Amino acid sequence: MMKHSKKFGRREFLQLSALGIAGASLGLAGCATGKMSGQKKIGVGLQLYSVRNECKADFPGTLAQVAKIGYRGVEFAGYWGRSAKEVRKMLDDNGLVACGSHTPSEMVLPPDKLKATIEFNQIIGNKFIIVPDMSGATRQVWIEKAKVFNYIADELTPLGLSIGYHSHFHDFHEVEGVRPWEVFGENTSPGVILQLDTSNCCDGGADPVTELKKFPGRTRSIHIKPNGGAPDSVIGEDKIDWPAVFAICETTGGTQWYVVEHESSQAPMVAVERTFAVLKKLGKA
Repeated sequence: MMKHSKKFGRREFLQLSALGIAGASLGLAGCATGKMSGQKKIGVGLQLYSVRNECKADFPGTLAQVAKIGYRGVEFAGYWGRSAKEVRKMLDDNGLVACGSHTPSEMVLPPDKLKATIEFNQIIGNKFIIVPDMSGATRQVWIEKAKVFNYIADELTPLGLSIGYHSHFHDFHEVEGVRPWEVFGENTSPGVILQLDTSNCCDGGADPVTELKKFPGRTRSIHIKPNGGAPDSVIGEDKIDWPAVFAICETTGGTQWYVVEHESSQAPMVAVERTFAVLKKLGKA
């Protein structure tokens, strides 16, 4: 893990920005029902990208339906033209909390954009600002990206906020003999969240359990998404080793939120409701 002790100044930050940095089955018996001894129960949230069309058609109604299913939190992927105060009211009205927001890199760079993003997230009560996607053709580019995230983490930490990165399949395709996800993780400070997406990890040719073990305490938020089953599979009907994933999250992972994301051939709301039912049966929700 890279030691990170020196803040980047505004000049270095802008220089980096100019480089383009901005831009098998579950086996239910293997998962103990209920929380582990002494373990704080991890919150269960929904990534609203799963129900994006429903949000576009009726944002307040969709949030109400998500809350009725039993989800405690929601992770945003856009706000459908609503102001921060409007979003906060909808959350409060439905007893929900913001457990994250996928925020494009251009909204945290340069500093004036970061300030606006901070203000928006403070109003809605969100603490996890997650950049959803990046690319880079060399190892050095990913090291430079890590430096930018370290700078942002230093800015956010005193405010009780965190920056993070969400994995996509290409983050596990080797660049110059190394995986970008691992280069980024090794060169970012402990305050930077590594939001693993279990399905994207598998699609990239990596193993979620192996990747989780490499970065203890860094998975404060994780996307739990099935991989390897039928088109309408939910967790437990696919090939991910869920008992091992949950065990790491609940011990060394530092996980605060299980974030359900689902893309399948079935109706989105049906899929996220079925997933919640499995998590409830396992004592996770």
